[in-house]
Amino acid sequence: MEHLPFELHPGAPPEGFRIDEYFRRKGISDLATAFARPEGEARASGLVLNLSKQPFGYRTVHAHTLLRHARNRGTQHALSMALMDANFHAGRNISDKDVLAEIAAPHGFTTEETQAILADPAEQAETERQTAASRAKGVRSVPAFDIGGVVMGGGSEDEIATAIARARR
Repeated sequence: MEHLPFELHPGAPPEGFRIDEYFRRKGISDLATAFARPEGEARASGLVLNLSKQPFGYRTVHAHTLLRHARNRGTQHALSMALMDANFHAGRNISDKDVLAEIAAPHGFTTEETQAILADPAEQAETERQTAASRAKGVRSVPAFDIGGVVMGGGSEDEIATAIARARR
């Protein structure tokens, strides 16, 4: 498995945006009801997901930049899980470079290295290039899966199994 960059909110300000206001603009005022299904599906899969723990949405370009670098260290998936835990369980700002340096430390990054990667405009540009490539393939949501060139956002077990079967042909 490889985690590829995709930003849901590339225009988010550095301080983030209020999730409740975002959903209200989309006509959803009852977040508990809106979050009940994904949280229930997560529980059924043995995962803990509490979407209401994070009142803000953030830009994730820097988090994805670190994930690109974690791949070669063999820590990409573990770092991804740590970032999700920080965002959805601890309500931390995963666009803040100091927060990211702290989260990345147990996954093979020194603070200085993390700061250097995140300060490099070429690194951000590469992440944005890969994000654009994902969007061009049809990715519109997360999680999304590229199974043998078939891109799908989420999907039931049957839909994923069908995509795998098609990819084997």
